[in-house]
Amino acid sequence: MNYLLNAFSFLLDIVFGALATLFVLRLVAEASRVDFHNPVSQFIYRYTNPVLAPLRRVLPNWRRINLAAIVVAWAIMLVKRLIQFAMVGIAPNALGLMLLSLVELADFILLFYIVVIFVWSLMGLFQVDRYHPVMRLCDTLVSPLLRPVRGKLVVGMFDFGPWAVLIGLTLARMLVIDPLRDQCARLVLGL
Repeated sequence: MNYLLNAFSFLLDIVFGALATLFVLRLVAEASRVDFHNPVSQFIYRYTNPVLAPLRRVLPNWRRINLAAIVVAWAIMLVKRLIQFAMVGIAPNALGLMLLSLVELADFILLFYIVVIFVWSLMGLFQVDRYHPVMRLCDTLVSPLLRPVRGKLVVGMFDFGPWAVLIGLTLARMLVIDPLRDQCARLVLGL
C-alpha cells in the first residue's frame, strides 16, 4: 500500500507543481516586466488570467507584485499538502499547515529561479538565438538577480556571476527554508 501512496504523491507533486509553476511564472514575469508580446508571456497570461482577474479586484497589485498570483500559488501548495496529509490520515494543525504552505511556496520560488538560471546558463553556452522567445523570457527573469554580480566575477572569458547566484539561492534554501520547514512541520503535527 505504501507504494501506491508514493505513486499518488508523486502524481500530486507533478500536477500541483505544474499549476504552481504557471502562477509563479505570472508573478515573476510581472515583477520583472517581461515583454508581453513574447508568445510564452501571452500563453502564461491567457491561462492564468481567468483565475487571477476576479481576485485582482479584491487583491490589487502592490507595486509590481501580483498579490493575487501569490495567493493562488499559496492555495495550490496548501491544497497539495492537505491532500497529502489526508492520504496518510493525519489531521494537521490549520495554522501550521498555512505556514508550511507559505514556506513551501518560498522554497518553490527559489527552486524556480535556480532552474531558470541554470537553463539560461546552458542556453548561453550553445548557439541559441538571443531573440528566441524562451531565451528572451529567461534573460528578463534572471536579469534582476544577476545585475549585482554582472561583470564582477569574470575570469578570462567566463562569467561566474550566475554560479555565485546559484550558490546563494541554494544556501538560502538550506539555511533559511529548511529550518523554517522543520519548525512548521512540528507545528502542523502539534509537536
